[in-house]
Amino acid sequence: MSNRSKKELIEYRKKHLGKNLSLSYQKPLKIIRGRGQFLYDENDVAYLDCVNNVCHVGHCHPKVVKAGQEQMSLLNTNTRYLHDNIINYADKLLSKFPAELDVCFFVNSGSEANELALRLAKTYTNQEDIIVIDHAYHGNTNAVIDISPYKFNGKGGQGKPKHSHVLSMPDSYHESKTIDEYMVELEDIIASLQKEGRGIAAFIAEALLGCGGQVELPPNYLKQAYKLVHDAAGVTIADEVQIGFGRIGSHFWGFESQGVVPDIVTMGKPIGNGHPMAAVVTSQKIANAFANGMEYFNTFGGNPVSSAIGLAVLEVIEDEELQANALEVGNYFLAKLNLLKSKYQIIADVRGRGLFIGVELIIDNKPATRQANEIVNQMKERCILLSTDGPNNNVIKIKPPIVFSKRDVDYVVDNLDMVLAKR
Repeated sequence: MSNRSKKELIEYRKKHLGKNLSLSYQKPLKIIRGRGQFLYDENDVAYLDCVNNVCHVGHCHPKVVKAGQEQMSLLNTNTRYLHDNIINYADKLLSKFPAELDVCFFVNSGSEANELALRLAKTYTNQEDIIVIDHAYHGNTNAVIDISPYKFNGKGGQGKPKHSHVLSMPDSYHESKTIDEYMVELEDIIASLQKEGRGIAAFIAEALLGCGGQVELPPNYLKQAYKLVHDAAGVTIADEVQIGFGRIGSHFWGFESQGVVPDIVTMGKPIGNGHPMAAVVTSQKIANAFANGMEYFNTFGGNPVSSAIGLAVLEVIEDEELQANALEVGNYFLAKLNLLKSKYQIIADVRGRGLFIGVELIIDNKPATRQANEIVNQMKERCILLSTDGPNNNVIKIKPPIVFSKRDVDYVVDNLDMVLAKR
């Protein structure tokens, strides 16, 4: 059963797994195993993974695998029983946060984490309205699709719901607005709600925008936005699902790069290095408001296996100094890509921080969407895995495991140079 051809697998998927389940690349890959920053197909061909921001410390890291295997062989159960693992993990995770953020809720995915964050905010404020940034993606449940312009304004979307309010995406490449101009927009939304007798439940944002095209928010953007939201009695939520755990190199969390402390922080994807887990971290006052008599129980959240894996991931990041590696290799990557930018007009912008990088492609002042897709597929034929993102899918996104090396960077940039030279 494990030797089905690609054609057989594709046909089965289309028939039995739902037609809206996508595949990467014009010629999809059948991946059999992974190790470090490499994925291997059925013929044992190695592909350099430049886009998997889930297997954060490298595919199948031995310490992470061992932690999961050992705990699975002993016990896996729920949080209604006492166990050391969840306490050990919570203590280690909270050590990465400002002191006022000292309560954990464990769940199974970033979508769950963001949905729970909304529940916390709405319970604490007794309000319903959420403010988001345009093109944001916060998950795939109904509640978080409703606050994800990337989804509700995209194909199959139903448009903006009544209780969602969208700020323009701060993008220094495409716009020359000042922070004050963006803040006026936020003030107008708040004033409009207050005029109707409504308040803000929460403002949720990433410090570096993923689906927006790897866009870093301007300095002090969140500091000013958070003040306005707090002045209006709203809650601030930092979505760290894509950018947390040292990926940006300069800081462990994206929100730290903006000099702010959110009321709620959500995390997922890299937290378990491929194991399905996620978390919400908040303050005592918000957690206490949520404890209104209704039990919060999550069947799998915080189980002993997940806790062991999560702890191992944090230990690997520290022991192997991977945050520092993300900064050093990321800076090297950005410098090399900027050299390509000076060589090829199609590269309009190179941006990012650490190993969270976007390369925007423009031709004749228009998004080079088709060309970006072609380049990604051509790089795949050279055994380098990339993807596109952004409002026009013309941004090549680079978010590799943070074990990525300068040698890997050279290989990617040299091949990208050759692909661009042939265009």
